[in-house]
Amino acid sequence: MPKAVRIHEQGGVDVLRYEEVEIGKPGAGEALIRHTAIGLNFLDVYYRSGTYSPPAGLPLTLGNEAAGVVLAVGEGVDVVKEGDRVAYVGPLGAYAEERLIAADRLVRIPDGVTDEQAAAMMLKGMTAEYLLRRTYAVKPGDIVLYHAAAGGVGLIFGQWAKHLGATVIGTTSSPEKAALAGSHGFDHVINYREVDFVSAVREITGGQMCDVVYDSVGKDTFPASLDCLKPRHLFVSFGQSSGSIPPFNLAILSQKGSLYLTRPTIFSYIGKRSDLEESASALFDAVRQGFVKIAINQRYLLADVAKAHADLEGRKTTGTSVLIP
Repeated sequence: MPKAVRIHEQGGVDVLRYEEVEIGKPGAGEALIRHTAIGLNFLDVYYRSGTYSPPAGLPLTLGNEAAGVVLAVGEGVDVVKEGDRVAYVGPLGAYAEERLIAADRLVRIPDGVTDEQAAAMMLKGMTAEYLLRRTYAVKPGDIVLYHAAAGGVGLIFGQWAKHLGATVIGTTSSPEKAALAGSHGFDHVINYREVDFVSAVREITGGQMCDVVYDSVGKDTFPASLDCLKPRHLFVSFGQSSGSIPPFNLAILSQKGSLYLTRPTIFSYIGKRSDLEESASALFDAVRQGFVKIAINQRYLLADVAKAHADLEGRKTTGTSVLIP
């Protein structure tokens, strides 16, 4: 029987269990796939640790993105066929050698993109896509600030934002991560452990400040991020790696310049099949055209997932990581 990584309770890395699971045949609208590579994301930590509640209870198979090969399809499936190389984001269940999944959540991987690249970039890359093209449409001349610039989304974001003609500012926690971000499109990288990032942004921009701030860090960067914005501009909170932003008085937005704030999630942007195909196509095109490069910086065996989670939480990883079944 195939194996999967499941949790029967939420907590530390010790709750991760690598165990056999029974998988049936695909039903109507479903596909059976064999994974070749699985993406590792901080979202997985949120579900494991208890930050997010399992949508269907426990036990839960973690993981939101992967790539693989279609082994069989159920009745009525025409978007993919047996033998296709495919990738997907959501629903949960990617930490497995094989799985059943709704076929309309799958996209074909084009030539020129490897399975590992696809697995490593579907969630992170389509997150960068919606942030840059739809949450706020970045255009030439914009000044953008992105926290956690050396992370998986950040390295894709920096390259793409630079291609769009923006001045791209990032924050990181070490000189090594700053160098990595600087080689992936960021024009200016601020080590927030050494300097106040608000003062640094003011100096970099000559007092203009930013058109948009993108933040997946949360508690540690709020509300200081608001001080990096021009009046009537946008703060985008799309993660909380340092903890949730605490409740705050909305009046702070008016006090700091009639600011806008949004809390998007990728699944609001790819819920429709047409939106999923458009986002994936834009991402694949960016990689094939070469202005976004996907480097796999860490590889772990699926059986070693506890170490992968520990490294991710300990901020020992950079860029993208994959689990290999």
